Amino acid sequence: VQKRAQCRRTTALQLWPAVKEAANTDSVEQDDDNKQSALLKKLFDTTGSSSLRSTSQTDALGQKISEIEESEESGIPPEVLKPFSLLILSQFILFLGVGAVIPAIPLYGQSIGLSSASNGIVISTPAVALLLVSRFSGVFADKGRKGAMMSGMFIIAIADAGTAFSNNLATLVVARLGLGLGRGLAEAGERGMLTDLANRTPKLRGRALAIQQASVAIGIAIGAPAGGFIVEEYGVRSSFLCVSAAAIAALGLYALLPETVDNSMKSDAESTSSEESSIDNKADWMQLLKTSQTWRSLTLCQAGVSVGYACKIAIIPILASTYLGGATGAGLLLSAAGLSGLGGAVIGGTLSDQIGSRKAAALSGTTSGFALALIPIGLTLQDRIGSDAFTTVMGGPDASIFAGLVILWSVAVAAQGPALTSLGQLNAKKGSEATSLGLPRAAGDATYIAAPLILGAVSDSFGDAIPGAACGVAGLAIVLGSAALFTIEDGKE
Repeated sequence: VQKRAQCRRTTALQLWPAVKEAANTDSVEQDDDNKQSALLKKLFDTTGSSSLRSTSQTDALGQKISEIEESEESGIPPEVLKPFSLLILSQFILFLGVGAVIPAIPLYGQSIGLSSASNGIVISTPAVALLLVSRFSGVFADKGRKGAMMSGMFIIAIADAGTAFSNNLATLVVARLGLGLGRGLAEAGERGMLTDLANRTPKLRGRALAIQQASVAIGIAIGAPAGGFIVEEYGVRSSFLCVSAAAIAALGLYALLPETVDNSMKSDAESTSSEESSIDNKADWMQLLKTSQTWRSLTLCQAGVSVGYACKIAIIPILASTYLGGATGAGLLLSAAGLSGLGGAVIGGTLSDQIGSRKAAALSGTTSGFALALIPIGLTLQDRIGSDAFTTVMGGPDASIFAGLVILWSVAVAAQGPALTSLGQLNAKKGSEATSLGLPRAAGDATYIAAPLILGAVSDSFGDAIPGAACGVAGLAIVLGSAALFTIEDGKE
């Protein structure tokens, strides 16, 4: 029995890297001996003795080790799989509604007589609220993921209903500010919960994040053409009610999720709350920017990504409506982009796990930037070599090049998403994950405030002479932001 016990004990120590997450004994304050003792105590289920007194204890240890090995081999552990699946389902339902509204946002501005630049104000308004509440929402979500997610989703449902019933610019701006507030709370909680769940399956982090990204892509792919149909049949305002309905459904699913911030973490967060304003607090945004090249690069990259998304919302639907035959054509293009993004998410997650999140994010980001930057060339290429070469059944001589570049951008930016999130999770301060991850998001929100205005002004000034000029500007911003990732090293800083 003693020999068997020694063999089991040695095996357990060899499995320490894989077991420490499940054993929940990875305290940074403990030295290696204390870590091993804590691990053995967990595995042996004794009252403090590190020796095995019976064959039953030995067999129990063997069973625990076998369960750990099976969990590693089979993928996501059962205690992670259920909440992760509920979270993914809620994201899918929510983005069904979001997909329905994407083709409608710029068209809604046009329907009330707004120019491209004025329409940019409406589009960027939620980003103002997101930026203002970003710090608060991160701290709030670190105290409890579920509360932040549910309160934010409730506000989203109210805000989109308010948007649908707005009858002037002032009420529209107020409703969109409410949307930004709700998104700030909900997304901070979602980022934190995803980090908590991904930390329990570190070897599958990239692929787990790719699944989340894929659920978003599928939702948009289904919702976008449905939204185009709804807009043409029932009017542009009806699409916003779709988001409210989806948000209510997601709220119900959030109620079924467990809280992933345990009591000990809450106590730690409360005991250190007085230190949040200290310069020594690693989760302080200014301190992160001063001391970490990784966080500086992530911030710059996210700013570039936000310019691309602003282009997707403010410019691409208008171009698609022109070249692809109206709102339905725009919805079909966004649907195709969403479906192609599904493959991009899988590629990005796999690359993140195989070659590292930094390299995956840098390569995919650069590709997405060049895709948008080439749109003005694609839209004018037929004038140089003849329009017949590019005539398609989709709507015009330029449709195939334009649609292909938009889809390439969608694939690349979808691949970049899991890689950026994984890189941020690896470097997030323990216990303040939502706050840390809020830094690049806040930079993206700040960029998103100005980006639609700038892109709209470029389109108004140069769009007639250079079709898609705003897309070229957005692509350049993405390339410059992604270039910052080439200046850092892989892994945890």
